[in-house]
Order: sequence, then C-alpha cells, then structure tokens
Amino acid sequence: MSRLTKEAKIGVMGSGTMGIGIALVAAINGHEVYLFEVSSSALEKAKKDHENFLKKSVEKGKLSDVEASETLKRIIYKDSFDFDQTCGMYIEAIIENLELKQEVFSNLDQITNAKTILCSNTSSLSITSIAAACKNRSRVIGTHFFNPVPLLPLVEIVPGIETSETTVNAVRGLMKAWGKSPVVAKDTPGFIVNRVARPFYGEALRILEESIADVPTIDWAMKKFGGFKMGPFELMDMIGSDINFSVTETVFKEFYYDPRFKPSFIQKRLVEAKHFGRKSGKGFYDYAEGAAVPQPVENEKLGKEIVDRILSMLINEAADAVYMNVASKEDVDLAMTKGTNYPKGLLKWADEIGIKNVVHSLTELREFYDEDRYRVNPLLKKMAKNNLKFYE
Repeated sequence: MSRLTKEAKIGVMGSGTMGIGIALVAAINGHEVYLFEVSSSALEKAKKDHENFLKKSVEKGKLSDVEASETLKRIIYKDSFDFDQTCGMYIEAIIENLELKQEVFSNLDQITNAKTILCSNTSSLSITSIAAACKNRSRVIGTHFFNPVPLLPLVEIVPGIETSETTVNAVRGLMKAWGKSPVVAKDTPGFIVNRVARPFYGEALRILEESIADVPTIDWAMKKFGGFKMGPFELMDMIGSDINFSVTETVFKEFYYDPRFKPSFIQKRLVEAKHFGRKSGKGFYDYAEGAAVPQPVENEKLGKEIVDRILSMLINEAADAVYMNVASKEDVDLAMTKGTNYPKGLLKWADEIGIKNVVHSLTELREFYDEDRYRVNPLLKKMAKNNLKFYE
C-alpha cells in the first residue's frame, strides 16, 4: 500500500452533510472524486452546495475562478453505488447503521484492488465491527471528519484491530497533504472528541438539574471565565439536542452504562418534545422572532465554581483517555482544540491550574455526591502525589 498522491481517485459514499464536505475537500486538493448516492435529488443538492461553497470561496479570495471551476469538474456525481474499481481510497459517509456499513464494505472488499484503502467516517461505531465484513481487514480504517469539513481541520484516524500500520501512515500522510490535523485514536466508543467532550454537556445539565444555576448563567460562566466561544447549552442547540443526546446515549451504552456518561432527563424530554434547538426553532433557548432573551445571573463566585466543576470533569476524562491508551496526550489536546475549538488543550490546562487542584475539586465532588460519576482517574492521582505535569 503506497503513499496516496493527488493522482489517486477518491470515492465518497453518501451525499449528506459530511459526504458533501469530504468530497469537496478531496477535489479542492486535486483529486478526481466520485460521489456516490442512490438519491438523484440528493446528488443535485450536493452539486448546488458545492457550487455555492466554491462561489463564496472565490468571493472571499480563497480560490480563483479557474480553481473553483476546475475543482467542480473533478467531482463526478453517481446516483448509485456502482463503485469505480480504479479509486485508491473510498470514504464511507452513510447513516450510522452497522449492518448497512458492513454491506457497503463487504461489496468494496470484493470488487476493489487489494491496495485500495477503505475508510469509514463513523463517529460512534466500531471500526473493527465494520471491518469484520471484509476478508482483507488490514486496509479498513476510520477517518472521522468534523463538520463543517472544509473548515474544521481535525480528523480522527481510527485503526481497527487488524488495520495495518501501512494503512495508518498512508491515511495520516494524505490528511496532512489536505491541510488537516490528524490524530490517531484507539477503536473505543466516542474515539477522542465524543468521549472527552461529554462532561461539557453532561455536567452543565447536572448543574441545571440541581438548580445551582440556569441555562444563560451556565453559558455566561463558561464563556466569561472559561474562555469558551460558546456555552454548553448554546452549543447543544446548535448541534441539535437530538444528535447530542443520541451520541451521549451511545457512549453511555457502549461503556457498559458507566455513570460518567449518564444522559440527562432534561435533554431527553426536550428531544421527546422535538425541541432540538436552532433547527426546530426552540431548544434550551427560544429562537422565535421577538422571543425574549434570558439574562444570566452575573455572579462571579458562582460563575467560577461552575467553570471549575465542568473543567475538572473534562480534564478527568482527557486524563482517562491517556491512561487507557486511547491516544497520546498531544493528540488528546490537539483533538479538543482543533475538533471542538476549546480555548486550550485540557491537559495543558491541567498543568496551569495545578493537577493537585483538579484532584481536590474532583475529590470534593466524589465525597459530596457519593457517586462513581466523580471518581478521580488514577493517572491524575499518581501525578498529584508525585508533583508531576503532563508537559514539562
């Protein structure tokens, strides 16, 4: 399996938001791209989305008229999964259904060249499970992009149990050539970002459930004292509570119902009421025209307590990802800054705060609530005891 150059054709399965973005990035970087989709109307929408994005890129001076035109010419829209056997890489971006993905990968495994790399953009399913449908599993790998794909640089590269190192290196090299920031993650639920980020939402919801603070106050605190660009409730409304809740449920289930990832009934009820956030017009906030904008309680002491609690839980989860060999400390920090736009890498942040202080905050929560949800990661305990830092 050789290095993937611009001459390699790229096949993308699925013309949803992610597939559209992946195909566009590959084409902008000089590849001939096949975008496969069974729905002709969906393909028409994909082409219009590509045209609009490229037009805006020209207006912003990021591309010339010629570059935009050539990029569009490189994308071939195919209204079936009649795969082209000359592609050097396929990236699957269909719905999160294991059986459907296995069917697609089984077909690809049978018809493609043995050196063709087969990627899945799954955000929640096991790469090893997807690869199980193939005879040649060494070339199957996860490439989890983040939305919007043309703008966010992070790509989580996830090898399955039988993925070869050659495949990992080829994909990492290609992602770097595309201007992406690749990180390598173990094939565990949520990979890096969707695992480590859970407390940003979960602990904010817990604080709300306990009536310690309301929605605007928690969002205000995380922006004012934490430096986050969006508060957790603003972000859940932007993502969509249906999607956010589904990811939380999946991670909770896949971790055998570990209380660290327990979903919130508040969010569950919002989803049941179809109050998904911005896309439905109502979520944690009301987006109707003329709706009153709730104001936060700007209490500095309360605000800093909120940030300390949520940030301590985030750092604990980041440390757990390192402790359980999900990823390196560098890749965990890179993933959280490039994939979720956090103001700092969580482990560098831990060094700044002082690991002993983080452990103290978590210990207080554990003792007060007497819940396993707040257990302190052994790596943090050891580092606090020995006055160690993640970065010297």
